Amino acid sequence: MDVALLVLRVVVGLLLIGHGTQKLFGWFGGPGREGFAGGLRKMGFRPAGAWSLGAGLAEAGGGLLLALGLLNPLGSLGIIASMLVATFTVHWGKGLFVTTGGPELTITNISVATAVAIAGPGRFALDSWFGISLPEPATGLVLAVLTLLGVGAAFATRRREPAEVSRTSPA
Repeated sequence: MDVALLVLRVVVGLLLIGHGTQKLFGWFGGPGREGFAGGLRKMGFRPAGAWSLGAGLAEAGGGLLLALGLLNPLGSLGIIASMLVATFTVHWGKGLFVTTGGPELTITNISVATAVAIAGPGRFALDSWFGISLPEPATGLVLAVLTLLGVGAAFATRRREPAEVSRTSPA
């Protein structure tokens, strides 16, 4: 079980580090902070710059904590928050699979992060090596509530721009 958790954490964690650094730094063909903030602005998130930083850090930082098995379940909850927002703002209503733009990947990331948060990072993790153990279940419950509040805040600050009115007269 410990080896299985290690493989799961490292693979998914590294991929999420890459996903987050695309947003933060433009690495791996990503848009960088400005480009990502522009996309968030078009989707109505205000302030877009702050949300772009938060999403990038939740993904890259959450991925790093997950890969290292450090401070479980903090990394998982950052990943879950970011993936929930992405699922419902970008991918929902586009079918299930990634080939149509659906939430297949975000749901997979949420599932892995949830499983590690519940099971723990395993023996081959920095938490185990350094004897770090956040109080359970209080830490998980409090942080899950804070995660949901953060997701709620993201949606609460979202403003849809009214459709532009045509300035030309009808023919």
